[in-house]
Amino acid sequence: MGREVTGTTPLEDSAPQTSTPSTVAAGVPAILSTMKHGFSKVGVLSTVKTLGRVNRFGGFDCPGCAWPDPDNHRTIAEFCENGAKAVADEATSKRITNSFWESHSVSELSIRSDQWLNDQGRLTSPVFLDKDSDYYTPVTWSTAFSLIADELESLSNPNEAIFYTSGRTSNEAAFLWQLLARAFGTNNLPDCSNMCHESSGFALNDAIGIGKGTVTLDDFNESDLILVVGQNPGTNHPRMLTALRDARANGASVISINPLIETGMKRFKHPQNPLEMLGSGSEIADQHVQIQINGDLALFRGINHHLLSNDDFDPKFIENHTAGFDEFKHAIAEVDWSLIEEYTGLTRQYIEDLAERIASAESMIICWAMGITQHHNSVQTIQEMLNTLLLGGHIGRPGAGVCPVRGHSNVQGDRTVGINHIPSSDFIANLYNSTGVQSPDSHGYDAVTASQAMLDGDAKVFLSMGGNFLSAMSDTKAIARAMKKCSLTACVSTKLNRNHLVTGERALILPCLGRTEIDEQDSGTQFVSVENSMGIVHSSEGRNQPASTDLLSEPAIISGIATAIEGRISMSNLNWTEIISDYDNVRNLIEETIPGFDDYNSRVRRRSGFYLPNGPRDSLLFHTDTGRANFRFHPITAINPKSGEFIMMTIRSHDQYNTTVYSENDRYRGVSKGRRVVLMNPQDAANLSLQSGDQLNLSSHFDGEIRQANNWYLIEYNIPRGNLATYFPEANELIPLTSTAYGSNTPTSKSVRVTVERIQD
Repeated sequence: MGREVTGTTPLEDSAPQTSTPSTVAAGVPAILSTMKHGFSKVGVLSTVKTLGRVNRFGGFDCPGCAWPDPDNHRTIAEFCENGAKAVADEATSKRITNSFWESHSVSELSIRSDQWLNDQGRLTSPVFLDKDSDYYTPVTWSTAFSLIADELESLSNPNEAIFYTSGRTSNEAAFLWQLLARAFGTNNLPDCSNMCHESSGFALNDAIGIGKGTVTLDDFNESDLILVVGQNPGTNHPRMLTALRDARANGASVISINPLIETGMKRFKHPQNPLEMLGSGSEIADQHVQIQINGDLALFRGINHHLLSNDDFDPKFIENHTAGFDEFKHAIAEVDWSLIEEYTGLTRQYIEDLAERIASAESMIICWAMGITQHHNSVQTIQEMLNTLLLGGHIGRPGAGVCPVRGHSNVQGDRTVGINHIPSSDFIANLYNSTGVQSPDSHGYDAVTASQAMLDGDAKVFLSMGGNFLSAMSDTKAIARAMKKCSLTACVSTKLNRNHLVTGERALILPCLGRTEIDEQDSGTQFVSVENSMGIVHSSEGRNQPASTDLLSEPAIISGIATAIEGRISMSNLNWTEIISDYDNVRNLIEETIPGFDDYNSRVRRRSGFYLPNGPRDSLLFHTDTGRANFRFHPITAINPKSGEFIMMTIRSHDQYNTTVYSENDRYRGVSKGRRVVLMNPQDAANLSLQSGDQLNLSSHFDGEIRQANNWYLIEYNIPRGNLATYFPEANELIPLTSTAYGSNTPTSKSVRVTVERIQD
């Protein structure tokens, strides 16, 4: 029996309900939402018990975002609404058993909504989808490992295999995963960083010699000015609102720079503060800069021009710690203000007033997320923001620095321990010395090039350590075609998702333990470690009973695959079974391979873990080509829509964690019972004779190609003229696979040229 599956989300047959967007984040609605989600998924007692261990000393790291915990204390509820949803979602009492697979074909499941798929519960045993079959069937773990090993052995060369990684993977599992890939003979290690903060890493490594932030949580309490650029903390990193609230209380100003004025940047009611809950809450941003989509490079160029024109910079810091200043100063001596105003949608006076606020700040932090990283000029924009910090000497001192805010809970740690398709020569040498594994020195595939390789038939096996690659990537229909061209796809997962339904000729689902669950190996109960957005490595130990006795941990699954391959081809001299019998063994290998992990097993057992070295932050050391922090100059660019076109960006709803959709509601934006929506400025709607509730077809335009996605519902919203916003993953099919950021190759999910067409009644 054949399979007929679709990779795109199903259409909706009715318009969503709308209400006035919220003006206050968190508060009573957040508490009620948390309780409702937890009680319905887990039950009252289990919810209280499990949430009491989230981000606590001796507990488990929240599987949500990577925002850090305080160093020396924990509150009674060290989690946010969306973190609680992620935990409840993993700890759900619902189970997918063999009867589920007998009752549901893959073709039938593929037309279900993402929310429905997620609601079916935890995966409980490995299952196999054979060629031309439409039903998964149970298999043993040994059979599953043999199937993978047989397929890998049959490849003509190792580069026909792809080893993808999700950002929820622990340090221990990520290190073993990259070790397996490199032992097999490939650097094909795409990961979710390729789709989000790859631009940050590329830009920062070049400019300051480290691909991560330079601030700690304490810096927020010592800062005068915090810029939050292209970021929606209230939904994507809710615990950040506490840090911003506390910063405001300590005298800092907070400026939000974003096309949407998001609820979380307006006011915040801390659920653990009775006075805030009863009152109006705390103001977060004291200025909202509602910029045009992709106008950020132009904005910071205008700011930097004003700073230099008025001698508002730190000459001592520049002389002692930077390179390229004279060239940069000369390059921006003259700017086209009309172009800056066009790209930003802001006046020159407004930008210069903003520059004056920046000039007066003694210590400034710039935070950003995917609203910056997913444009054609993302790398250039980040380096322009960094130029602003360098002009003021806002690196390596209290209350100042760069703060790229990561999404997945361990996406930064995964990169630190080796998930990188372009390994450095030092890493290759260290890995050989510690493990005997000789990594190839050629570049591997990132997420975009891996997709293209599958489309072209150059990659035939896709192995996924967590995540939902199909829904996370751009150009959904192209990714679906790519998956179908593979001979085997195998996904390590806790919950059912769309990538399990759009597969290669044959497919495996390998269910694993979740972050909340007890992990028993031969030496006893294990813990894992993660790295948060500010470079702190700390332990995470689940306390819940596993959802099934047939689940394996991620390290155990990797060991099983590796052992099966070693039985067919000689990859290494490693005893994979012995390594994972005690995760201290894995951490010893990490310590021997990665600088900064000295005395790993001892330090990770400290209550708060330990900070990894950070040259710019710790001692103003910059491991760049010049040995200094580099000013970089780039011409002002922005996406230029043609007449009749809009610039579209994809966004998350409040009831969503990455590709996981908890409900069809977006409480903060006043949208419910629907996700196929287009947010449009009311004046733009009027000019097109449109109104809220109208049905639209969308078409994207890139390099002469047109992609169409039908059946969307218009919502008039406070968004700049000429701009649109849609939810992902629904709108991902409009983002061309070949539309990527210069330098980082990140999909341009925030820079999509589209046209709209009303569907006639």
